[in-house]
Amino acid sequence: MRKLYLIGIGPGGPQYLTIEAAETIKRVRLFFIFEKASEKNRDLAEMRKQIIERVKLDKDYRIVEVKIPERQKGGRDMDDYKKRVISWRVEKAKILAQVINKEMTDNESACLLIWGEPSLYDGHMEILQYIIENRLADLEFEVIPGISSLQLLTARHRIPLNLAGDTITITTGRRLKEKQPEDIKNTAVLLDNYLTYRKFTETDLYIYWGAYLGTEDEVLISGKLRDVVDEIVRIRSEMRKKKGWIMETYILRLMAEQVKMRNA
Repeated sequence: MRKLYLIGIGPGGPQYLTIEAAETIKRVRLFFIFEKASEKNRDLAEMRKQIIERVKLDKDYRIVEVKIPERQKGGRDMDDYKKRVISWRVEKAKILAQVINKEMTDNESACLLIWGEPSLYDGHMEILQYIIENRLADLEFEVIPGISSLQLLTARHRIPLNLAGDTITITTGRRLKEKQPEDIKNTAVLLDNYLTYRKFTETDLYIYWGAYLGTEDEVLISGKLRDVVDEIVRIRSEMRKKKGWIMETYILRLMAEQVKMRNA
C-alpha cells in the first residue's frame, strides 16, 4: 500500500524541522508540493524545495508539483464560507488522488510538506481521509508534527501562550469579528485577512503580532493595541504589496489577567 507522510515544516526555515521530520525526509524519495495557480504563491513552493534540498544531501529524490486552483471567493456568510471550503478541499482531494495514482508505485512512500503544524490549522488530513473513504487511491497516511506559528510567535515575543489559572482561545479573524471586547482576555488569532484587531482599539488590550515568522522577512510588533495598530496596518500593507501574500499570527491579551511575579 502507498503511504503518504504529512510533514509539518514549521514557518518555513529548515532550522524549525523536528528530528523526526528531517529523518522522514531523508529516507523518502518522492515529494509532492501543492502550488496554487497564482504566481504570488510561487515563493512558498520554492521554500519547500529549499528545505528538501538542504535535508536530502544525496539528491536521490524527485519533486512533483501539484497544481491546485485558488479557493473561490464569496461573501462573509459563515455557511456559504464553509461550503466553499469543503468544495475546494474536495477538488484538491480529487487532484491529489490523480497524482498519487499516476506518480506512486504500489508500495512507495511520499511526503507532503505542510506549512506550520498540520494538526493545528490545516485541511490536509480531511483531504486524505476523503481520498481513502471514497477509494480514490489505495493509500494510508501518517502525520509528522511540526513547529506552529503560535510557538514561534510566543518565543519571539518572550511570552507564554497560557495565563495562570485561565483559558486560551485560538480562533480566526473571521470568528474574532463576532467577539465583543469583554470576551477578549487571552486570544490567539490565525490568518486574519480582515484586520479585525482594529475593532478593539478602544480597549486596554495588548497585541503581540508577527508576520512571515521564521523567514528573512520576519516582522514583530507588540504593545498596547491602540498605540501600535497604525504601524501594524502600514507595515502589513507594505509587505503584502511587496510579496503578494502574507502569513500573520497574533495574540490579544488583557494585561490585567497576567500574573506579575514582581508584585508578589
